[in-house]
Amino acid sequence: MLSFIVKRIIIMIPTLILISLISFIIIQLPRGDFLTSYIAQLAASGESVDQSLIASLEKRYGLDQPIYVQYFKWIWGFVRGDFGQSFEWDQPVKRLIGDRLAFTIAISLVTLVFTYAVAIPIGIYSATHQYSIGDYAATTVGFVGLATPNFLLALILMYVGYKYFGTSVGGLFSDQYINAPWSWARLLDLLKHLWVPVVVVGTAGTAGLIRVMRANLLDELRKQYVVTARAKGVNERTLLFKYPTRLALNPLVSSVAWLLPRIISGATITSVVLSLPTTGPLLLRALLSQDMYLAGTFVMFLASLTVVGTLVSDILLAWIDPRIRFTRGGA
Repeated sequence: MLSFIVKRIIIMIPTLILISLISFIIIQLPRGDFLTSYIAQLAASGESVDQSLIASLEKRYGLDQPIYVQYFKWIWGFVRGDFGQSFEWDQPVKRLIGDRLAFTIAISLVTLVFTYAVAIPIGIYSATHQYSIGDYAATTVGFVGLATPNFLLALILMYVGYKYFGTSVGGLFSDQYINAPWSWARLLDLLKHLWVPVVVVGTAGTAGLIRVMRANLLDELRKQYVVTARAKGVNERTLLFKYPTRLALNPLVSSVAWLLPRIISGATITSVVLSLPTTGPLLLRALLSQDMYLAGTFVMFLASLTVVGTLVSDILLAWIDPRIRFTRGGA
């Protein structure tokens, strides 16, 4: 196991370098750059732009240098913890991301707990009560949840909240607490608003995991070792949770690889609809404006978390499933 982890960590380095190179090239592929868009905005507003200003801005942002120089400058700063300066916001990328990262992590982690806490028990119930009324109800809710886009559910909640309760469910704070310093009152106000994005973002994930848990548990319950254990008189509850349920969790554990990036990216469209101060809308805006340092930093964070998440999920799978063991000869 230790040799496997060391090898994976070594492989992660060239993988991330390749991802950074491809990401930087893709961000630079559209015509022009941030400065081109900025000049076009000034021209559209009727302001004149002289060449000396353009030259100074190009030098300030390093846009007068070849693309490979810009890449090495960015990636070397990234390694040292300096993520560069955002063109559009004229602030360090680290500060911009830090302001929104805490809210993104809070929403994502609570959503993650909500998703697993709801999906696993319902999936177990559906599998052990196959073709019952509860199973049909869970299946129906699961299909509806999968078919309903998160942003549409957000719009429905906003309409219902305003129409019938006279309140807005957008944002994470009431108006008087948006710029207020942290206090117990502000924390309680955050908790009052937090359930809306958690339910909206977690609906589709919960519905999908219910189906996965149900299908895998049904498959395990039909296997020979379960029949043999029952024939030997093993208690049904002990049998269910000690073996089939534990093995049915494998696909859910392997999903850690894509759950970690979601903590950073968040549900972008849902965040825009609900006016959430998370990293998702900031990433979208950076891509649209070709703010290469801000967009590139986001992409590298997502890539790093994906690679790390894959490693973590492999280790967890070997831990919960005794059939999976990493040895020198293979798995």
